Amino acid sequence: MTATAQAAVPAIVVGGYLGAGKTTLVNHLLRHADGRRIAVLVNDFGEVSIDAALIEGADGDVLALAGGCICCSFGADLVGTLQQVLKREPAPQHLVIECSGVGLPAAVARSARLVAGLCVDGIVTVLDAETAQALADDRYVGDTVRQQVADADWLVLNKADLCVDPALSARRTWLTRHWPATPVVDAIRGAIPPALMFAPMPAARADEARPDDEATRWSAHPMRVAAAPPAADGCFTHERRLFAQPVDVAALLQALQAEPGVLRAKGWVRAIDGRRYLVQVVGRRVSAEPMAPAPPPRRPDQLIIIRRTSRGEGQPGA
Repeated sequence: MTATAQAAVPAIVVGGYLGAGKTTLVNHLLRHADGRRIAVLVNDFGEVSIDAALIEGADGDVLALAGGCICCSFGADLVGTLQQVLKREPAPQHLVIECSGVGLPAAVARSARLVAGLCVDGIVTVLDAETAQALADDRYVGDTVRQQVADADWLVLNKADLCVDPALSARRTWLTRHWPATPVVDAIRGAIPPALMFAPMPAARADEARPDDEATRWSAHPMRVAAAPPAADGCFTHERRLFAQPVDVAALLQALQAEPGVLRAKGWVRAIDGRRYLVQVVGRRVSAEPMAPAPPPRRPDQLIIIRRTSRGEGQPGA
């Protein structure tokens, strides 16, 4: 990874058919930004319907949102809009690119990857738990819906409270049968942990300056969805794993793919050849890129891992 890529702003592409709940999910993320400067790019302001409580004012073609976040439309010029957004002061810390309801998120991600200073972390597709399967089988829109699902690194099965068992279980079975490698997260009114979208880089602490002699050590902390309904609450854990010795990076990636319930991971490790790598897991996709420069010397090699708890292990991809 080059020094420029090291400082790249991470982006997530959000796709999903009309009415799936993309707007609701974006509003939830903005309401729980927790100080993050988030830029939201959408095809049209009228489609995203940012909550009135979040809007602070207009700055030209940009909506200024609470907490230092912004929202703008990109129309046909996504690359140009992204370049302008990245030049803003202060610069955004995270980007969310919301596709049109009939758009293909992989095509949007390919365009975004052309922008210097931006790193597309992955694609999230939102599905309406009640209607997703019927739409996928529809003779007119089915091809689009199925491609939106196939493009995803992980899926949000939204409106889970409106689709009760056995219909909800049948929907999960259908997704597992056709897209077995893609993890699925249930959601009610778009309430997912923001850390799934904005995986934090591990922070240094004084007591971690010299990790112990174990090859790895870790601790797990329950991570609950703020203001989420009970059915969506308490289904995730936030795990911090430290590495005191160099690791086989390829073997680590294989192990992360095999671990049950891992939805998101981000951090760095030192390889056997001495180089440090930025390691990421976004749903079904894993990656490791050489880092330059290396993290500060007092920061130990570590990963932040977000996984399902036992309450979510029955879901596809768990």
